[in-house]
Amino acid sequence: MPIISENFRKKLHIVIYEADTPAGKFFDLSLIFVIIISVVAVMLESVAPIKIKYGYELGVVEWVVTIFFSFEYIARIIAVKQPAKYIFSFYGIVDLLATLPKYIGLLFPGTGFLIAIRAIRLLRIFRILKLVHFVGASNQLTEAIKKSRVKIAVFLFSVVVLCIILGTLMYMIEGPESGFTSIPTSIYWTIVTLTTVGFGDITPATPFGQFVSMLIMILGYGIIAVPTGLVTAQFITASPHENTQSCPNCSAEHHRDNAKFCYNCGHTLN
Repeated sequence: MPIISENFRKKLHIVIYEADTPAGKFFDLSLIFVIIISVVAVMLESVAPIKIKYGYELGVVEWVVTIFFSFEYIARIIAVKQPAKYIFSFYGIVDLLATLPKYIGLLFPGTGFLIAIRAIRLLRIFRILKLVHFVGASNQLTEAIKKSRVKIAVFLFSVVVLCIILGTLMYMIEGPESGFTSIPTSIYWTIVTLTTVGFGDITPATPFGQFVSMLIMILGYGIIAVPTGLVTAQFITASPHENTQSCPNCSAEHHRDNAKFCYNCGHTLN
């Protein structure tokens, strides 16, 4: 007789991995609340006066959160038939990295700074988009970004080439006397100007250099809009007809509404 019954595993999977049920929604929202508390505690501990005054209380909060994350991590492994699928998945690695630092600090004193890694668990907050009211928009956005990735990659490559050319040009125009001491430095200035950040640590002094700078600034506004347009075009055509069901066998997500079997392994969905 198995230690964990199939019925218990199925119920646990529905609660942890799916947000279509009241229990699933409550679990996701509770998890997000704990993650936020954890990150706030880490942030407050980095402030010296607060750490001196409330260091013990913050330490207690961190241990409570760590224990909660530990049980949650174990529960996620138990809830799936193929634990390796979760353990080596993106979120599985994120969950593990967010749980280990406190234990590592016990074995190796002086490594408490690793607790800041817990901030990566904020990535779990994106799971709230899987709640029923947002699942359509969330899946549309994800699909739009995936379909646009090649176009965005080509666009970014073109921008990098443009920055190299313009940076080299500004190095030739201005020279070291104006702060453009090398081509890499000039490329850095070009990127800062193109993205309209403008730190002001390097500024062109010659009239021609200032004219090129104006062109780069104007070009920057157009460049910022391009990726948005690419994703938006795909967003319009993305399919919203997916739900929050996760396969209990292979952990595949993004199943179509009313689907009874997993599109990846054919296993029966909950």
